[in-house]
Amino acid sequence: MGTVADNPESNKDQTLFTRARAAYLGLAIGDALGATVEFMTAREIAHSFGVHDKIIGGGWLKLKAGQVTDDTTMSLALGQAILQDKAVHAKTIASAFDAWMKAKPVDIGNTIRRGIVHFRYTGIPEVPESEHDAGNGACMRCLPIALFSYLNDCEQVIVASRAQAHITHNNAVSDAGVECVIAMIQRALAGQTKSELRNGPVASLLHAFPVYGFRSHRHENPTGYIVETLQAVFQSFFDTANFKECLIDVVNRGGDSDTTGAIAGMIAGSYYGLAALPDEWVNVLDQGIRSACESQADALIRLGLSQENSMSGTWETSNENRCT
Repeated sequence: MGTVADNPESNKDQTLFTRARAAYLGLAIGDALGATVEFMTAREIAHSFGVHDKIIGGGWLKLKAGQVTDDTTMSLALGQAILQDKAVHAKTIASAFDAWMKAKPVDIGNTIRRGIVHFRYTGIPEVPESEHDAGNGACMRCLPIALFSYLNDCEQVIVASRAQAHITHNNAVSDAGVECVIAMIQRALAGQTKSELRNGPVASLLHAFPVYGFRSHRHENPTGYIVETLQAVFQSFFDTANFKECLIDVVNRGGDSDTTGAIAGMIAGSYYGLAALPDEWVNVLDQGIRSACESQADALIRLGLSQENSMSGTWETSNENRCT
């Protein structure tokens, strides 16, 4: 992969911009790669593909090669809502999600559909808290929050994260997982090591919610339950050495593989950077989606950098002020 061209930002900022692009393209790549084998078991994938490592479309959704699912398109809807208001406003985001659903996306989860319908009929951009809403749908689309709120302190990031998440998923276990992923992305954008990510955001998540523990066994065929999703993502990210290995490892576990691929892709992309993304994957992505991901990544970072008071507090640049 190349670098961001014609950016007036400093070299330090250019690294931030390229990592942000890598995170967004990583999301789309993981989504497109994983969609082919979604709902298959690891054994079925091995029987059909040996190792699934090419973006070829197909799968139960019968996608074209390079086509993405709701993981990517819903993220783009969220990002556009943030750019529209230059802030995180739940009603604007909920309206964007409603328009996204009306446009008949290729796929939509039941919890997401229910949350959008709730907003459509009540005007309230927040579903009631529910123990049954610990799905991965709020996490799969959280990247725009991570990029826009890159410089915000932890409290502000949590407010922003929950504003978008609670439109469809109001659940403490889900919140904690989403906020951990956002913190991992933001720390990776800042150049932190895997050890720092493991001993910071992930350790804090495991301390507060031990159910997320991921070292007892290899998590295959993860469902849409956010705990199983992130167990697979964490294992793949921490146990592999590069972007390609991480994505191949996680999608070949099967299950909800478009979403495990998307979340692993955004974390690994932010960590390894643009040059680590295989050209054979980037080039086969739908060109409209690729362009939208790249331009939105730039716009969200640029807007976040320009904001002195993006939500309800003061911008902070210290890593110590980020969520751990």
